[in-house]
Amino acid sequence: MIVEISQDLKFNVFATNPTKTLVSNLQSYTEKTGLPLGVSLGSCTILETAGDGALTTLQKVLESSVSNENNFGSKEVVWLHMGLNGGASNFAIERQAVNEATFSCPDELGWQPKRVPIVTEDGGITRIRETGCSIDAILEFLKKMKGYDAMISDDAGRFVCNYVYYHSLRFAEEKGHKSLFVHVPPFSRINEETQMKFMGSLLEAIALSC
Repeated sequence: MIVEISQDLKFNVFATNPTKTLVSNLQSYTEKTGLPLGVSLGSCTILETAGDGALTTLQKVLESSVSNENNFGSKEVVWLHMGLNGGASNFAIERQAVNEATFSCPDELGWQPKRVPIVTEDGGITRIRETGCSIDAILEFLKKMKGYDAMISDDAGRFVCNYVYYHSLRFAEEKGHKSLFVHVPPFSRINEETQMKFMGSLLEAIALSC
């Protein structure tokens, strides 16, 4: 199994996004702790907090995993996306994304769509795409086995996180892979050390469940 990880850089009033630290340190962290059996990290990529203007970069990241699949000889690819929920105090596993872009503020490239489809070919803004990962099993592992304060969310918002997740879910379906988005709280609510350990446990959960 190859796990490809990306995250959004800045978010609104938060100059520092904790997922930048988590994703940047994940390679070195897993070198010390080890990866779950059968799991390889394909890449760890930091994305701009932008929608349409950053779509080319996102597509390159997703396409690169197809090449990694061939290089590693793996039959399973999971794209794991991380994002900040500034108002949260726990971890949220996102079940789905909606084909709607309604940005409450301009993204990093100045784009601020209102109630427009993310992918026009998919129809209207009510279209929903769901992850193929077994999120109930992932949640049970994280909560009962590891003791993390986590939940399943049915609303990834309508900002960049939802935008990225929708495109990723669509691409995953086309390629026969899987995609998952997880929101994390600021370090002021759950500290960096705990969140780093959560990332390791999340990889374990994905290996067992996806």
